[in-house]
Amino acid sequence: MVFVMAAPATTLARPVATADWGRTAYAEAQRRQEEMVAQRIAGGIGDTLVFTEHEPVFTLGLRSGADTHLVWNAARLTREGVTVARTNRGGDITYHGPGQIVGYPIVSLTVRKDLHAYLRFLEQVLINSVGALGLAASRREGLTGIWLGRRKVAAIGVAVKRWVAYHGFALNVNANLAHFQGIVPCGISASDGTVTSLQAELGHALDLAEVKTVLAREFNALWPRFLNERSRQARS
Repeated sequence: MVFVMAAPATTLARPVATADWGRTAYAEAQRRQEEMVAQRIAGGIGDTLVFTEHEPVFTLGLRSGADTHLVWNAARLTREGVTVARTNRGGDITYHGPGQIVGYPIVSLTVRKDLHAYLRFLEQVLINSVGALGLAASRREGLTGIWLGRRKVAAIGVAVKRWVAYHGFALNVNANLAHFQGIVPCGISASDGTVTSLQAELGHALDLAEVKTVLAREFNALWPRFLNERSRQARS
């Protein structure tokens, strides 16, 4: 298992607050995110990690050709109870639904304006969290998300406005994996990998509240290190 411990902080970083929206429709969560982004830009709120579970939905990112990776037709989508939504996050097409924890960090990157590094930070939060739950996750060269071998367990896609980041990650905990058959997940072909969940890998359902606690803990453990990395590089 790969764990990265937080280095001693050289600048004070306030703990990132957490909020749990429960079950939400995707459009509602999008609207609420945009409201929080505006508040964060204005300084009305601090950095916040939002958790939610979405009603079943396929979301299309900004990557060219993402819509070609939708497999199910309108009739099948209706029968399965899955909607389709376009979004302004990066990435391809993915699935959100009950049993999957979606994390939306509404955080300011003004201290460290490095989106690539922020993506690596989110990956490490997920790697550490999945490790704490008993599985050895990792990155795969040239592919986004977090993997257990060739099985993808978490997707990542973010957006940024005036250096406030939003959108975030989706971790398959007890998710309905059958719904992933309606898409080519993140544009990755079957020969490149499959999709899995923590439940499928561990052989039992997990308590979502416990997983959220782990995610929030690992996020806050690594956040000061992420913010301080720029100042360490500047001094070297």
